[in-house]
Amino acid sequence: MKRILGLCLVVGAVVAALCGYVVTRQESRHLDLIEEGDAALARGDSTAAIEAFSVAIAIKRDSMAGHLKRGEAYRRRRDFDSALKDLRRAAEIDPLAPHPREILGDVSAAMGHDSEALERYREYLALDDRAPRVLYKLALAQLETGQPSEAEASVRRALALDYRLAEAHYLLGVCLHELQRLAQAIEPLERALDLNPALLHAREELAAVYGRLNRRDDQNRQLELLAGLDQRASREVALALGVARDGQVDRALLRLRNAERNFAGDKQAYATIGRLWLDRVETGGDAELRKALQALEIAIASNPSSEVLTLQARALMASGQLVRAQAALTKAANSFPVDPLAFYYLADVAERRGQSRIAQRALIDYAALEGLASPRLTAGVLARIAEAHLKAGNPSAARQAVDRALRKDPENASARAIRERLQ
Repeated sequence: MKRILGLCLVVGAVVAALCGYVVTRQESRHLDLIEEGDAALARGDSTAAIEAFSVAIAIKRDSMAGHLKRGEAYRRRRDFDSALKDLRRAAEIDPLAPHPREILGDVSAAMGHDSEALERYREYLALDDRAPRVLYKLALAQLETGQPSEAEASVRRALALDYRLAEAHYLLGVCLHELQRLAQAIEPLERALDLNPALLHAREELAAVYGRLNRRDDQNRQLELLAGLDQRASREVALALGVARDGQVDRALLRLRNAERNFAGDKQAYATIGRLWLDRVETGGDAELRKALQALEIAIASNPSSEVLTLQARALMASGQLVRAQAALTKAANSFPVDPLAFYYLADVAERRGQSRIAQRALIDYAALEGLASPRLTAGVLARIAEAHLKAGNPSAARQAVDRALRKDPENASARAIRERLQ
């Protein structure tokens, strides 16, 4: 009996030792696979990483690290549904681990689910409230969900923890811009650029703020720096428009001619060249008009957008080619996104051709797209819109338009005459 008992003890010890050995081997293999997956991710091979993490999970199904890292690998290859499944499992395995919440937020943000991302970042911060990176992400999600005041508070918390976070200074500037605190937005945007001069979106935002403050020299300086840092035709076009607004049309045209040579495959500059020559037609003559038409023909060949078609139609109207102008405007009015001015000029050319019904409808559509409160609408244009509504049998809409016209110019004869007819 004692021999049997002793034998059982020996066998039990051997089995326990074997089990321990197997568990140790499995744990070692699991860790090796996690390292293999990390190495694959580091070299950008998400497929190999997913394979390694999947085997690691098969060995140890309750591995938070395995699910977390495979979720990250799926995120990098933009397989967001698979990423969410793994990351949620990681969060279930270890409810006190904040990192799965952060990546869940990142995946939700990448999918355009900003409200969901916001909640995940809040969950992370409930576990660790001293993470400036996650506070920055929370602020970004708040801004995307229309909460600029809350975003400002969050990004200021991030900066209190890490003042050298250039992206956070940039985001603070965006929040202040959104809140219409334009003068205050300048300092954080400049600070962002001090920390990272290559932060292009911060420089773009600063240029926009300067523009809204009518600080044209400062705006153009930022646009010129952008054109140097990011050499693309679109940068040259933005700079040309900026200096043209400042009255330096010749300098703008020179920049655009350089853009033609340097970016021969990009036709974007031609639309702006056409616009600038068209703006000079009133003070110039046939030569400016020919140059505008030539540039716009080239622009339309590669980019027949509503805006470019409308510019071409304006040039055709100036040259007396009303039939071609109306065809271009009709096409512009049916191209999306539509330029509201297509309807304005369509009404003009239709009136000149005696097509009153088309002109009336175009004016009504223009008002609907532009909005009666638009500063573009002068008292004279509002009076024409009121007249169009009146002829269409809509006296209520006519009254709204004429009231706005008279608020802008109480002496406008057309508006006063329409108001008398409405009484």
